[in-house]
Amino acid sequence: MTIQVGDQLPNVELRIMGEKGPEPVQTGDLFKGKKVVLFALPGAFTPGCTMTHLPGYVVNADKIKAKGVDSIICLSVNDAFVMDAWGKSQNAEAIIMLADGIGAFTSAVGLELDLTDIQFGKRSKRYAMIINDGKLELLNIDEKGVDLSSAETLLAAL
Repeated sequence: MTIQVGDQLPNVELRIMGEKGPEPVQTGDLFKGKKVVLFALPGAFTPGCTMTHLPGYVVNADKIKAKGVDSIICLSVNDAFVMDAWGKSQNAEAIIMLADGIGAFTSAVGLELDLTDIQFGKRSKRYAMIINDGKLELLNIDEKGVDLSSAETLLAAL
């Protein structure tokens, strides 16, 4: 079942790239006491994600943070090495590149995208959330395109 507005986000151990390699991080720690914009996408280095989705957040990061957002998080069902390399290639220094390598968070919030029929495996749907102190305030899920989960749409909602 998909998480609903007003629900507490699950506390799941994921990975971010640290100085010595992938480091564990709890989603509860990323969300506690903070206003967070989290956007998720099917895969790093894929065309729509690389040409449209992530760049919108890179360009608008300062404007989003000026609206009282403490952190902007990009999540994908990829490993920390891939997320780190992708973030660096896109100049995404202002964004936390969060690796959901086995889809634990994605599954816990009910936003899996099954692409096994085209050999991509289980991925994340394309969506964006506004999270306030661990509670879901807004959830926009894109079935096609990037309109509902774009940085511009989230910026307008803040």
